[in-house]
Amino acid sequence: MSAAAPATDATPRATQGTAWWLRRSTGTALCAIAALYTLAPLIWLLFGVTKTLPELYSSNGFSPSAGFHVFGNIADLFRQDDGVFARWILNTAVYAVGGAAVATLLSVAAGYAFDKFDFKGREKWYAVVIAGVLVPHTAIVVPLYLMAAQVRMTDTLWSVLIPVMVNPFGVYLARAYSSGAVPGELLEAARIDGAGELRTFFTVGLRLMGPGALTIFLFQFIAIWNNFFLPLVMLTDNDLFTIGQGLFTWNSAVGQNPDYTRLVVVGSAVATIPLILLFIPLQRRWRAGLAEGGIR
Repeated sequence: MSAAAPATDATPRATQGTAWWLRRSTGTALCAIAALYTLAPLIWLLFGVTKTLPELYSSNGFSPSAGFHVFGNIADLFRQDDGVFARWILNTAVYAVGGAAVATLLSVAAGYAFDKFDFKGREKWYAVVIAGVLVPHTAIVVPLYLMAAQVRMTDTLWSVLIPVMVNPFGVYLARAYSSGAVPGELLEAARIDGAGELRTFFTVGLRLMGPGALTIFLFQFIAIWNNFFLPLVMLTDNDLFTIGQGLFTWNSAVGQNPDYTRLVVVGSAVATIPLILLFIPLQRRWRAGLAEGGIR
């Protein structure tokens, strides 16, 4: 009887080990499927950059061209229509960098104020701001256009730049990060030393909220860089177009110039490069900042 006991005890252990292996294998498989689903369009795009126009229609989308026409395709992209694509990149960079920088500063300041100051109606005003997160962006584009038209601001840089300077979700993130990363005792010490509220915010609060501000900036930068509907409604001047709007214009003119198809594929690939160059170097600080704020 005593010799049979270990086998009985080993059975639940084996069952638990099998269940653990199945759970881990299922999770790994689901992650692999999600990664493949996410990366498949990008892989197709990278292979498409290497091809000529006939190869885009005749060859397998997930195989590179034998001739590897990357540099020639990129050169044609920047030569097309007197080099207007470079202008579109500059416009998109201005909208994304300027809008994200201002939106980040406003979001951090607002989140800090909602967290550290006690004023009448604070939670009600905060609820109004959070309600802005629930409103679809496309639902407010037409009202924004009508307001911009009343002040004759449509078809200008400001018609796109001003709306993206407001980020309700950034305010939510900033308040959540401020509550964990900015101790009230440190602010009180700064005030005792004679620092005003603005100086306390910029010298103490903003520095401690740096990783959170970086997260807000990245989110807003990517959102503005990929923004399509707002510029489409606000702009008709080709020199003010964003990359997305410009590529959409080329794609709409494929009937007049079939080669636009190749240029749209190459332009879409080029448009992803700034996002990759921005995200990868800042990823470590971004993730470390989120973990630090969560621990505090």
